[in-house]
Amino acid sequence: MKKIFVTLGMTALVAVAGSIVVAQSQEESPEKDDLIFSSAEKATFEEVSPGVSKAAVWGNEEQGAYGAFTKFKPGQGNGMHTHTNDICVVGIKGAHIYRDEAGEKRVTAGNFIRIPGGKKHWSGGDKKTGASFYEESSGKFDLVPVK
Repeated sequence: MKKIFVTLGMTALVAVAGSIVVAQSQEESPEKDDLIFSSAEKATFEEVSPGVSKAAVWGNEEQGAYGAFTKFKPGQGNGMHTHTNDICVVGIKGAHIYRDEAGEKRVTAGNFIRIPGGKKHWSGGDKKTGASFYEESSGKFDLVPVK
């Protein structure tokens, strides 16, 4: 009898935890018709790695699709790397520097760049101004170092 209550209790606990995860993921991933408005100036940034800070706008970059405001400190360099998923960047302030075998691009306020998943590149912030930009991806974020 005790085993039955323990089993029922564990089943209920798993069901509740699953419901919470589903509810949280629904809150974090916007529906097609959801309106989203956010201000980079009023966003709360958290350092995610030395010289790089982010403020989530929607979604969760560790789990899937997302949008976030990102800042690179002046002179920030992220080395040669790739990302699994495409990343779209729109410059807000300063300059996001992008380099690949074809050369360098400065993504400044109002400029857009789509970095295809698997594309080997270097990215960083302008030496004097750093960079502030909005980034978005249809999949989770990763940075895969390349030698």
